[in-house]
Amino acid sequence: MEAFYTGLAEILEIEPAQVTAELDLADHNWDSLAVVSTIALCDECFNVMLDGQALTNCKTVADIEKLIAAKRAA
Repeated sequence: MEAFYTGLAEILEIEPAQVTAELDLADHNWDSLAVVSTIALCDECFNVMLDGQALTNCKTVADIEKLIAAKRAA
């Protein structure tokens, strides 16, 4: 998960220490480019391909983690 948090910090242009499950994505650079970059990051870190619309609807990092877990369980 550390590589994912580090990558997400880079995408959101924040310090890695700021990335927690409770991080509110809307308070940062959560736009279409961030969503596409996060799809690629999830593929790289977890070998899962997330749906862009589902990812767009995420409000927190925990929401992204739930999508990843659901995709891995499928």
